[in-house]
Amino acid sequence: MQLEQIHEKLKIYQQKNFRLFTTCSFQSHSLVLLHIISSYDKNIPVYFINTGFHFPETLSFRDTVCNLLGIKVMNLFSPTPKSMQKDASGKLLFASDPDYCCYLNKTLPVEPLLKEFDIWINGVRADQSAARKSMQVEQATPFRAVRFHPMLDWSPKKIHEYAKKYLLPHHPLEEKGYFSIGCEPCTTKVDLSDEGRTGRWFGLNKTECGLNTDLVTNK
Repeated sequence: MQLEQIHEKLKIYQQKNFRLFTTCSFQSHSLVLLHIISSYDKNIPVYFINTGFHFPETLSFRDTVCNLLGIKVMNLFSPTPKSMQKDASGKLLFASDPDYCCYLNKTLPVEPLLKEFDIWINGVRADQSAARKSMQVEQATPFRAVRFHPMLDWSPKKIHEYAKKYLLPHHPLEEKGYFSIGCEPCTTKVDLSDEGRTGRWFGLNKTECGLNTDLVTNK
């Protein structure tokens, strides 16, 4: 979708009195959607899923971006305290059961929003993973809200050109070799020739945290 089409779609949603929200991971590429939304309406709620495992640089970058765009971001936290996120041997779940760790810290906190709001503006792109390639621009969730994927057909080149045009900043860890940045324990540096998300859950048969698998349906 083009910028004008995205704004027009947001306008239609609001005319129907739909309640909109977005989530942002504050990676460099995710700033494009955040900029598009904030340039249309700075009052659309923005949520940051604060797992408690983020790099300090991500938290600092989040605050920098909020000041730059003039928006407020609300933190989402897991309802399950870290003291209860351990396996039988006492290891934190990110080391022994990363899928369940992602569920507790990312998927579970978002579920109440999907019951409260009507539209989840989500920045997934079809080129990012096999799961995302099969998505549609509008797609149901297991709850009330419908997902809206305005950047589904965007390419890395288009992302780069938009960010360059509007002088959007880059996550500081990119300079150190991190190109897909999630929680610190599950993110590694990657070779420049690797695909964008290979630095996530390196060495594991895992490519998604659950937000874009558990919280989407084909209905």
